[in-house]
Amino acid sequence: MSPAASAGLDNEPELTETPHMASSNALVLFSGGQDSTVCLAWALTRFERVETIGFSYGQRHAIELQCRPRIRALLPALGADWTERLGDDHVIDLSVLGDVSDTALTRETEITMLESGLPSTFVPGRNLVFLVFAAAVAYRRGLASLVIGASQADFSGYPDCREGTIRSMATTLGLGLDRDMPIETPLMHIDKAATWRLARSLGGRELVDLIVEETHTCYFGERGLRHDWGYGCGSCPACDLRAKGWVSYAAGGGAA
Repeated sequence: MSPAASAGLDNEPELTETPHMASSNALVLFSGGQDSTVCLAWALTRFERVETIGFSYGQRHAIELQCRPRIRALLPALGADWTERLGDDHVIDLSVLGDVSDTALTRETEITMLESGLPSTFVPGRNLVFLVFAAAVAYRRGLASLVIGASQADFSGYPDCREGTIRSMATTLGLGLDRDMPIETPLMHIDKAATWRLARSLGGRELVDLIVEETHTCYFGERGLRHDWGYGCGSCPACDLRAKGWVSYAAGGGAA
């Protein structure tokens, strides 16, 4: 990666969900899942240059990471100027996060609710660590904004997906870098049905089909079972959330 400059500090960090060209470029936290793919399409409609970043953090399977290259190869053809706007991809090894985490996403353990009230799939600090490393890469690459698929509506009980958490991180990053680092959250206040509808509005039925066929959400890494909404075990919380969103989306005529 070549060094580059970034933008200046702002006392009110930007956390936007409304369509606009906030700046000329952005770095999308892109996992290979449904939400981050919608966020990538969203960013490609709003920024002149978009790069992506993914993380290998010792998760129990690497299916999402394996999906990323094909999604990046297919997605640009679905929008005007998307091919020209999509830039480099970066994959960061954060396996140490898996080493220090004892969760159902980093160990072969049961997916359940814990006494703390959080699901066993919660990886403490994951989004916080991701955003710090993404900001460091964005700083070096001269990328002015971060884009993340955090959702307060469908956040599965994860406190690091809440609006307050993301807003606080934007403040901390801005202070720590002495440069503004706005965090865009296009999915923050919408559920999975609305996420499917957003995909349709961004890239038509072709984008919806790409998400169904190529993205991965299932916690167990199941790619053998094909449902109307995509591949997955069909029973884990991630599959359940995605499936319910699809049913609601389809009921409104979106899948027609």
